[in-house]
Amino acid sequence: MLMAIDAGNTNTVFAVFDDEGKIRGEWRAATMANRTADETGVWLATLLQMEGLDRRDITAAIIASVVPATLFSLRLLCRRYFGVPAQVIGTPDVDIGIEILLDRPEEVGADRLVNAVGAFIEYGGPKIIVDFGTATTFDVIDDKGNYLGGAIAPGVNLSIEALHKASAQLPRVAIGRPERVIGKNTVQAIRAGIFWGYLSMIEGLIARIRHELGTPAEVIATGGLAPLFAECSAILCHSDPDLTLKGLYAVHRRNQAQ
Repeated sequence: MLMAIDAGNTNTVFAVFDDEGKIRGEWRAATMANRTADETGVWLATLLQMEGLDRRDITAAIIASVVPATLFSLRLLCRRYFGVPAQVIGTPDVDIGIEILLDRPEEVGADRLVNAVGAFIEYGGPKIIVDFGTATTFDVIDDKGNYLGGAIAPGVNLSIEALHKASAQLPRVAIGRPERVIGKNTVQAIRAGIFWGYLSMIEGLIARIRHELGTPAEVIATGGLAPLFAECSAILCHSDPDLTLKGLYAVHRRNQAQ
């Protein structure tokens, strides 16, 4: 079985795939650069056992991380607790199978590249991938799956937190879909501005990307808040919360076959 690890700025996701590509277990932890391999290993071993899995059944591991400080402990985790060396997205020995058509390919986040791979494997191309994470990223692939670039905007929760911290009288609110755009109190107004304003930004950027691309490419939404926005906009054609993990599995299989 494969242990796939997606280390984002806010959370790190651990998932176990069986040999047929089915996710047998998936867990999420806060990303902490100072968390040791032993701390993660004990926590993960317990969760594996709760799902009827044994850490000795893990025969391979792959990591995508946008937090470089986590890589050492995650690699050590794979060696010490699973007895396998981890493949790492972005290293020369891991072939992701697509071309990165950018001025500086090395600057692209590992998660964005893995999303591109997962999107092409699952849905073909051309496609636009919107990932609702700490940042909301818009990534574009062509009809061959090659990565063309994209756009980065502040994430929804980051915007809420920034609004609260920068304004003395505005409270912190939870993201949700309000029924009305015109709020009747401060909390309703913030929720309306965040949700409907954010959705309008997403739809506007997608329209501009499609115009620049010259094709009405379908849009795939992923990340924790993807279902919330996808149910309110026909422009978000597919909602796939496991897209990054599927991309990691696809990259592993490609490199395993070589």
